Amino acid sequence: MLSVSLCIGTLILICITHWVYRWRNPKCNGKLPPGSMGIPLLGESLQFFAPNTSSDVPPFIKKRMKRFGPVFKTSLVGRSVIVSTDPEINYFIFQQEGKLFQSWYPDTFTEIFGKQNVGSLHGFMYKYLKNMVLNLFGPESLKQKLLPQVAQAARSNLSSWANQDSVEVKEATANMIFDLTAKKLISYQYDPTKSSENLRENFVAFIQGLISFPLDIPGTAYHKCLQGRKKAMKMLKDLLQERRTAPKISHVDFFDYVLEELDKEGTVLTEAIALDLMFVLLFASFETTSLAITLAIKLLTENPAVLAELTEEHEEIIRNRENKDSELTWQEYKSMTFTAKVINETVRLANIVPAIFRKSLKDIQIKGYTIPAGWAVMVCPTAVHLNPDKYKDPLEFNPRRWDVSNIPHIFLSLLPGYQTFAYFLRGTHSHQINLSQGVESNGASKHFMAFGGGMRFCVGTDFTKVQMAVFLHCLVTKYRWTAIKGGNIVRTPGLAFPNGLHIKILEKDN
Repeated sequence: MLSVSLCIGTLILICITHWVYRWRNPKCNGKLPPGSMGIPLLGESLQFFAPNTSSDVPPFIKKRMKRFGPVFKTSLVGRSVIVSTDPEINYFIFQQEGKLFQSWYPDTFTEIFGKQNVGSLHGFMYKYLKNMVLNLFGPESLKQKLLPQVAQAARSNLSSWANQDSVEVKEATANMIFDLTAKKLISYQYDPTKSSENLRENFVAFIQGLISFPLDIPGTAYHKCLQGRKKAMKMLKDLLQERRTAPKISHVDFFDYVLEELDKEGTVLTEAIALDLMFVLLFASFETTSLAITLAIKLLTENPAVLAELTEEHEEIIRNRENKDSELTWQEYKSMTFTAKVINETVRLANIVPAIFRKSLKDIQIKGYTIPAGWAVMVCPTAVHLNPDKYKDPLEFNPRRWDVSNIPHIFLSLLPGYQTFAYFLRGTHSHQINLSQGVESNGASKHFMAFGGGMRFCVGTDFTKVQMAVFLHCLVTKYRWTAIKGGNIVRTPGLAFPNGLHIKILEKDN
């Protein structure tokens, strides 16, 4: 009996040992990048999600870059991952979307944003949704309709904040942008006399657990995140159904456009895809932009010389007007060259999106390593944006680094008034990579990917830049501010202001 038990115990031990060995040494038809797969199942997830207060490259990435080099393997939330901090490899990955790689995010991401979210769709369906969004938030819509609406929202909110003893910038700007976007998308405006449910509050619950360890147990941040999404989606579905039954009128918002598409014969759009799209658009429009504006205010407060130069640019715009009280024009917006540099520098340092995921569709040989088919690939923008070989004193807030004389040719398209050709990688007969120099027509490059890259370059980029520029214009021309408290940042690994950024806004003397 003892010998049988001993045999069974030995067999179990051998199986466990073999399983651990296979976990730490995954199969590969070639040479995997160096790295560690961590402990079975968890991998290195705990280290990846560990909070840090550094503005530098996250410790998780920095330590492994130092030990293994710019490309390494790891395991996150149960998935084998190749992490790339190499600008050339990153650029290649973006350019090979739909050929060698496709957009992919962890299962926890799809649980949060929906299985039919735009980031998880491919091919024709992705392009179809992208065009839908561009019709609403693209350059033409911004120029013709949205610019005056953004300016009006900024003016009215700033006027209100100037009467308050203290304003928490992140929350205040998030509310401002959410109200504007929700009105544009679904004509939503919270009315406590009609409903006890507040759509914005459901998004707050969602955001608090967005970038957290994926443990769906009551009381955890991740569980609260899922509950927030569930409530927000129910509200969106109810609003859509309410619109369906309402008398049809001319196009008022994005809901009307969606309903028209849903009613078309042979449409590829479904209600589930439309609702997931609404959810993602509402989230992405206010959360990321409010973080960028908050960091911009923090950096301008800490750099008075930059603030003075920014203020001068916007006061010059007003001085050049025939009517000083006239509305901001598209031409004036396009003339904000220094403001564009401030925005570029802010989003470079913000690194609001700490990781961009793809999945390899086949075995890919690159720089002496093999990325196995089916593995996840994580592009790390932070390591690119804070690379001292490309950005002198990378942690310094220096908008002048974006001056034409200070930047290489591949960055020129990021600046107003400059156009560059997009140099795309040529197709080859094999999957061995031939890396080349290039910059995309949308301004993304090997060394700047704050808004993504390739065919999945963020469709809301222009909307974000307009909101930031217009808000700064309204702020610096009419108001001054002093910091009261807060401003400390935490990355988990996404950017957050745990104590907010509290300021006192005062109207300037004419």
